[in-house]
Amino acid sequence: MADLLRSPLHDRSVALGAKLADFGGWEMPIEYPGGGGVLKEHAAVRESVGLFDVSHLGKATVRGPGAAAFANSCLSNDLGRIRPGKAQYTLCCDDAGGVVDDLIAYLVGDDEVFLVPNAANTAEVVRRLAAAAPADVSVTGQHQDFGVLAVQGPRSAEVLAALELPSDQEYMAYADAQFGGAPVRICRTGYTGEHGYELIPRWDDTAALWDALIEIVRSLGGLPAGLGARDTLRTEMGYPLHGQDLSLEISPLQARASWAVGWKKDAFWGRSALLAEKESGASRLLWGIEALDRGIPRAHMSVLDAAGEDVGEVTSGTFSPTLKKGIGLALLEPTVGEGDELSVDVRGRACPVRVVKPPFVESHVR
Repeated sequence: MADLLRSPLHDRSVALGAKLADFGGWEMPIEYPGGGGVLKEHAAVRESVGLFDVSHLGKATVRGPGAAAFANSCLSNDLGRIRPGKAQYTLCCDDAGGVVDDLIAYLVGDDEVFLVPNAANTAEVVRRLAAAAPADVSVTGQHQDFGVLAVQGPRSAEVLAALELPSDQEYMAYADAQFGGAPVRICRTGYTGEHGYELIPRWDDTAALWDALIEIVRSLGGLPAGLGARDTLRTEMGYPLHGQDLSLEISPLQARASWAVGWKKDAFWGRSALLAEKESGASRLLWGIEALDRGIPRAHMSVLDAAGEDVGEVTSGTFSPTLKKGIGLALLEPTVGEGDELSVDVRGRACPVRVVKPPFVESHVR
């Protein structure tokens, strides 16, 4: 892993005995064995609180006269729907309507937007925006200028309150604060389906903030959580993962992310192609599937109808620690509907599944 990038908390992860793996070009903690692994980390987030290092996420700033209007002319969602101090889920699409990345845009003001893309796609998002920006608007990649810590779970507000950090923001809003004399942006966002926050300190201040947070988290019965639990948590919510459920080959319409498209805007990347697809209808749609036996759906497995005909493909799949059964997301032909019973080809064995509409468990983000 010598060529992989490392989080500002890498030494902390090693000291905790974390299992590390390549995630988007970064050596990141997948699980912390001392806490009981993915299943216990998952349960901690659902029942109490978990602390994630997600510093691999990208960071970039669009700044200059009319920066928000410029970003709004590129990204899919409509920044005009939110006010400064709010965040918005949005998509960076290509001309064909494929998804280059999904990201969160933080509206600082008319002249500044802060972006958090996915780790592997940050450079490409920055490149595309910089190439399109007018001369007086700068697009600055800041991938290693800031860390990102996610505090997620029903007791997450208690964690922040214990450190006298703001915790009463509404969902998808943020507050700029100080911790130990250093700035930190605290966002009511997350990727788990629980009440939670994402904290964005400066890179060199991340370790001190982690140390303070983990002490409170443990005192409340919580655990540090790795990207393994993050994946099972997001799959239970039906949240897409770029590269699997969204991609250059999987459009927002196919992934049921058309709610993140500002259809009434005059301009955004991929607009013509997406309007045409909307008019003709998507050729396949993302659904949830839940196993009816002990089988576990996995990405790229074929989905079959009662006659054994191929009707789609699993894009994400896992064992649900909450439901104690296999669940997944799958791109299926438009003839398939909710409640249909299909099967997944698991190494030549047809495992029965039912088509459902996510989330698989109740959302508590608000």
